[in-house]
Amino acid sequence: MIKLGLPFFFIVFFLFNSVFAQQHEDSLYIRAHYTKIERYIPMRDGVKLFTSIYIPKDTTKKYPFLINRTPYTVAPYGEDNYKNTLGPDPLFIKEGFIFVYQDVRGKWMSEGVYEDIRPHIKEKKQKHQIDESSDTFDTIDWLLKNIDHNNGKAGLYGISYPGFYSTAALPGAHPALKAVSPQAPVTDWFRGDDFHHNGALFLADAFNFYSSFGVPRPKPVTPANAPQRVKFNMNDNYGFFMQIGALKHVKERYFGDSIRFWNDLMEHGTLDTFWQAREIVNHLDNIKPAVMVVGGFFDAEDTYGALHTYKAIEKRSPKANNRLVMGPWFHGGWVRSKGDFFGDIHFGQETSTWYQKNLELPFFTYYLKGVGSFDAAEATVFVTGTNKWKHFNTWPPKESTNRELYLQSNGKLSFHKPTEQHSFDEYVSDPNAPVPYQDGVNQSRSREYMIDDQRFASKRPDVMVYQSDILTEDITLVGPLMAKLKVSTSGTDADYVVKLIDVYPDDTPNLEPNPKGTLLGGYQMLVRGEVLRGKFRNSFEKPEPFIPGAVTAVNYTLPDVAHTFKKGHRIMIQIQNSWFPLVDRNPQKFIDIYKEAENKDFQKATHRIYHDEKHPSSITVGVL
Repeated sequence: MIKLGLPFFFIVFFLFNSVFAQQHEDSLYIRAHYTKIERYIPMRDGVKLFTSIYIPKDTTKKYPFLINRTPYTVAPYGEDNYKNTLGPDPLFIKEGFIFVYQDVRGKWMSEGVYEDIRPHIKEKKQKHQIDESSDTFDTIDWLLKNIDHNNGKAGLYGISYPGFYSTAALPGAHPALKAVSPQAPVTDWFRGDDFHHNGALFLADAFNFYSSFGVPRPKPVTPANAPQRVKFNMNDNYGFFMQIGALKHVKERYFGDSIRFWNDLMEHGTLDTFWQAREIVNHLDNIKPAVMVVGGFFDAEDTYGALHTYKAIEKRSPKANNRLVMGPWFHGGWVRSKGDFFGDIHFGQETSTWYQKNLELPFFTYYLKGVGSFDAAEATVFVTGTNKWKHFNTWPPKESTNRELYLQSNGKLSFHKPTEQHSFDEYVSDPNAPVPYQDGVNQSRSREYMIDDQRFASKRPDVMVYQSDILTEDITLVGPLMAKLKVSTSGTDADYVVKLIDVYPDDTPNLEPNPKGTLLGGYQMLVRGEVLRGKFRNSFEKPEPFIPGAVTAVNYTLPDVAHTFKKGHRIMIQIQNSWFPLVDRNPQKFIDIYKEAENKDFQKATHRIYHDEKHPSSITVGVL
């Protein structure tokens, strides 16, 4: 056990008290300068949505609305109870906005029935048809007509699920909606966000989220009288989910029929019409408001959502005023931290503070108030490794060139195509002893796993490791990665996890101070990892079994990166067939894992990864 010295204790104590003092100061300012009112705003179908509105007391000016729609409660409730902060980040409190917080339909104190990632209705044929776009439209319309001293403009923002509601407001937006910032937006729950990645269930996230969020609400509630979450004891998430066994036991032992969306997950194991109806990116046409999409490269929930929302708008609305910001952040880290470090890795500057001052506040003040300017690049991206902000005219950058990083025999990795005639690595994967996603014992899924040291995994016989020679010059990789593997398996299904890793030199000095005792010499920093459920290698709609022993192409895209591998470092690729309990276990048998799999179906399989002239395996990377 590492003991924390007194100096470190005092640093933590000082920081805690500094944050508390700032929140107290902000709270006093809000009470002195804003009047809070609560209203039920009627929607076109008669349902009323609970809304908290903070209005500046200075009535000599007119102000824009800045709106946050959330399923996570607008608490505190009561017109005498004020939030400690207002707006997207603390800089907004003194800038003069009418801040609006709304419980979305069917959540907390709002009326109506809640639906997860409610499908968008492109052509509403009936007057009372609703979706999240219409609810936002009706909210803005009511605010314009009923709240005095507004300037006729509205903005919308949100992180994660509120990010989805921001995106969903874009198609058919109210004319007064001038600026929207979807941040880490929930976008596609089958291909890449939160609960599925390329068809593989993100078990720990789905279970933990819906054990509380999914508990039904019998009537409008506040946090004080909300239904209790599902009870369970989890001291070690790896052991907990191993004891549950096959996925069907989750419903039997914990959720029953009460957690509706969990049961929806189990009923829809392919990209069927249920999921297709919830693909908001297919509706991002003719977008009128200015858009700034924000995301984090180390966001464990919605890296996919940020990147694909931006790209969808670029493709479907090429004339839209659409920008992208990607930083070295965890989920919401651009406002939930200073952004100067994450996990064991330090970035040499407060990236979140820079973003708030130079991008977030100017974006909303310019488009909603006409104050100042907003001349941000098309894509503002923080490149880790060199730890510098870069400004690009396109994303991915046109200056980048695609190259192939080839797997080689003897654990080598290079840009040269293999020339051997017969070369492969063979190993056994056992779903009853799956590869953990992180070292140690973890009670809940950490956010740091996205950037953590991978030395624990590289030591396992069921993780294949390939690394380059020591780099003689810096190399910067940008944009998406494409895994192009040639594999075989003795089973009929398999998951494939590909990880891109930066290997530090053995003589890298440790950080000072170093309260966790982290050894940076030989550190294997995870830059990007992603999974594909193998039966979806050709289609998410129509899964296909593997032919045992047959050489098979497994190709899939990993989310974008922006990272410099410094001179003296190495580039590493790790490949494995489990990532537990981040991802549920694949029985390595072609079967409906959600409905049919029993504990006895989880079986060992022998895998091969080929890397020869006829069957090369590679990772396509964009080199800047």
